[in-house]
Amino acid sequence: MAISWLTALKAVPWSDVIEATPVLVKGARKLFKRSQDEAAEQETASSTERPQTLGEALDRLQRLEAELAQLSRQQADSAALLQSLAEQNARLVVAIEGLRLRAKLLLGGCAALGGGLIALLVWQLGR
Repeated sequence: MAISWLTALKAVPWSDVIEATPVLVKGARKLFKRSQDEAAEQETASSTERPQTLGEALDRLQRLEAELAQLSRQQADSAALLQSLAEQNARLVVAIEGLRLRAKLLLGGCAALGGGLIALLVWQLGR
């Protein structure tokens, strides 16, 4: 995977990454809070006794269908959030790889400059 650091840095839309971060954090917090609230609701709903009449059974069935639809929506929201996080993570990996290559280049440049300075000092002292 040999790409230049400049290409890697240009490939990352940093403004999009910076803009998306608060939205992702807010979405994750919202999703977590909603899942916690619904877990508490489900505990209270599941603790009720079995329905005695047909009307109660139908009401319970409708309530369960509504909960199932809500869980499906939450799952879709979670999947969208995870996809967004995965895309952002992939961009960050590319950027980090570019920075790693850049650091190697800078280290090599510093070593070359240091070697050149040492050679210059040796030459000047030898005169």
